[in-house]
Amino acid sequence: MKHLVWDWNGTLLDDLKLVVDATNVCLATVGGPVITAEDHRRDFRRPILDYYTHVLERPVDQVEFQLLDDAFHDAYRLGMRHVQLVPDALEAMGRWSGTQSLLSMFFHDELLVEVERHGLNARLVRVDGLPGTVGGHRKAVYLERHLATLEIDPAEVVLIGDSVDDGDAARSVGASCVLYAGGFTDTRLLEATGLPVAHSLLEAVDLAL
Repeated sequence: MKHLVWDWNGTLLDDLKLVVDATNVCLATVGGPVITAEDHRRDFRRPILDYYTHVLERPVDQVEFQLLDDAFHDAYRLGMRHVQLVPDALEAMGRWSGTQSLLSMFFHDELLVEVERHGLNARLVRVDGLPGTVGGHRKAVYLERHLATLEIDPAEVVLIGDSVDDGDAARSVGASCVLYAGGFTDTRLLEATGLPVAHSLLEAVDLAL
């Protein structure tokens, strides 16, 4: 493999607690339940509208989803500056011998600020986040665009991410994938994809290599 694409939230960034806290803030705006980290890891899915539908046990239309998404990101931003990288993130990135990039479903302009704050710019040949103002999409189409812009053959690419959607995205473009069990998704759900599952980012890179 020549190129490694990193996921951000829940993979390089150790933000599960903040995500759970922000999710509880947004669910409270519509009288929803309080969730735990274990609940989130068991139930999280994309598109995120489907996740809210599951948690609230009722349909969620686009108007309500926009309100929930706004409430989530408002709460997330309040705690974002306190979140750090996963402890072995920098060592794992340093172990990869090829080129590296980052593709996140977090908003692009804010992602660039965070990547710079964590000192990762020099390690990455490209950083792409989500355009627009509403999140929650699947990653596949964005991964296809990311690799097309880089002009890299997907067969020479491995993606490291923490969700079933990361695995689906990689498979959809013909890239390889290693799933990280320390993020947003229960290990058993990751293992059910049939893809290799790592319990640290160092292990993930070793599997990718």
